[in-house]
Amino acid sequence: MSRNTTTRNTAARNTSRRARTEARAESFRCLNCGIDISMTAAGTTHRNHCPNCLWSRHLDDTPGDRAADCGARMEPLAISVRGDGEWILVHRCAGCGVLHANRTAGDDNVLPLTRLAVGPLARPSFPLERLGLI
Repeated sequence: MSRNTTTRNTAARNTSRRARTEARAESFRCLNCGIDISMTAAGTTHRNHCPNCLWSRHLDDTPGDRAADCGARMEPLAISVRGDGEWILVHRCAGCGVLHANRTAGDDNVLPLTRLAVGPLARPSFPLERLGLI
């Protein structure tokens, strides 16, 4: 093989590798449900959770810094609501146990969001009989 052919093949591989890296930066695969997710979403500048199942990955120490060493899956635990009415996802890392609050995104699936929101009502941590409601 000539030197020019080798140089062209190496350049093609490097271009292909760069294209894959750039594509990876624009999307990620959910560790929980396996779908490919775009990094861009309405309502957030640091997409970090799956809009389908709401699971995340422990990548950030502070939103968007990608400085966390853990990398484990983060389970969606609950919904919190800010004073302005914005819903916030609360995640717990399955690896190290850290809790993070993350903004919901405009394309998040409303069914799992609603399940998280009503979960405490459906499964209260205390017996309702004591309140005399049942």
